[in-house]
Amino acid sequence: MNTESSFLRSLKIQLRVMGALIMREIITRYGRHNVGFLWLFLEPMLFTLGITTLWTLLKATHGSNLPITAFAVTGYSSLILWRNCSNRSVKSIEVNLALLYHRNVRAFDVIATRIILEIIGATTSLIVLTITFSAIGWMSFPEDIFTILIGWFLLAWFAFSLSLVVGALSERSETIERVWHIITYLMFPLSGAAFMVDWLPEKFQRLILWVPMVHGTEMIRHGFFGAAVHTHEQPWYLIICNMVLLLIGMALVRETGRRVEPE
Repeated sequence: MNTESSFLRSLKIQLRVMGALIMREIITRYGRHNVGFLWLFLEPMLFTLGITTLWTLLKATHGSNLPITAFAVTGYSSLILWRNCSNRSVKSIEVNLALLYHRNVRAFDVIATRIILEIIGATTSLIVLTITFSAIGWMSFPEDIFTILIGWFLLAWFAFSLSLVVGALSERSETIERVWHIITYLMFPLSGAAFMVDWLPEKFQRLILWVPMVHGTEMIRHGFFGAAVHTHEQPWYLIICNMVLLLIGMALVRETGRRVEPE
């Protein structure tokens, strides 16, 4: 009974710490004036909206008869999720080093705060764009919400795990800080944001399915388009990748925390 009470008390403290860190990050990043923290949602929304508008004006087509708007929303929302999370995690501990002098704040709390904020922003962007574009007739409402939720959760889990690894490694070497943004651009053509696996030759399909985020994007599009598309997602592969990345990320962040946290 005492053990359970101690656990619940520690959990409440941890949740309060995370809440305070999130509010601090919002104020530090976006300030208290103008739209303020709304930029957390507007930034990914405007990016996705811009890409969607560009493709629509260019009359772009993407295999089958898939609507351009829905294809862009699913692809670029998925891209923004893991890219923004990993980019924001870089050097997140170093720039918030003073916070670690508070007894209840750990290195994991600092880096997780930034990741959670980016996940919230990307998720809100996807929801608002989907509802808005469906309401004005630019795209049809998704076929299977449940499949989308699972796919988005798995992709968010991947983004969180990847960001822990990138954030911890960036504290060890400035090289990671300098090259990670370049790496994300190189990963974009392989992420599934701008194509569907079924459009590729069969020998390339087997290769591209080794890329974890492709499975999340494919699952999200499965939920959006239903039987209109043939997708190749393998959820268990993405789950295994997420678990391995999470364990590595937690170990790296813990080791980093031991080096930088005050005694």
